[in-house]
Amino acid sequence: MSLNLKTSAVLTGLSCAFLALTAAFLLNPWGRPQAREFIPLVDTNFLSTATVRQSYAELIRLKADLSDFDCYACHEKGKPPTLRFDTNQVLIIPTEHANLVMGHGSHNRNNNCFNCHDENNLEQFQTRDGRALKLSDSTPLCGSCHGPTYRDWEGGAHGRTGGFWNKASGETTRRNCVECHNPHAPKFPGRAPAPGPHLLHPDAHIAPETHAAH
Repeated sequence: MSLNLKTSAVLTGLSCAFLALTAAFLLNPWGRPQAREFIPLVDTNFLSTATVRQSYAELIRLKADLSDFDCYACHEKGKPPTLRFDTNQVLIIPTEHANLVMGHGSHNRNNNCFNCHDENNLEQFQTRDGRALKLSDSTPLCGSCHGPTYRDWEGGAHGRTGGFWNKASGETTRRNCVECHNPHAPKFPGRAPAPGPHLLHPDAHIAPETHAAH
């Protein structure tokens, strides 16, 4: 067979092969893959790292306006403010503090400003064991009553922890209690949980008996 005949035979064979592949691609005798399930986008609320509130310490760091925290712009130094209660011993919120909602505890025993605020120095807190704390250092005040939760916070199990678990790698940061909880009504409102991980390939999951073996 001459070279030209061999070349023609090869080209004819390749042409037939390509025609067969083209027909197979168009006719798709093996069927089409199942359409992928639509994966909805995650609500951006779950992606935000901002806290619900801003603490006094955070406002100091941001060099924000702190005039609302100047107690002695209205109160007289050296003279504890007088607290007034109704006939049911419920604290009467002064008009100047009408934005406050007192709901710290369900038993109403914490219905007293001076359980936390120092009546003799409104610019600091007082703990149950007699310590004086700055307004910017409120978390130990919370811990003086909420011991188990405070220990969880110190260990990183409660609250929002950022940075590095390994101290050698960098700093660990923890948000203060009042950056999530309102100190006067600290019960945190319920919220929908973030969605779980999506199975991009649901058929590739591990069989239950195989998983149990591990």
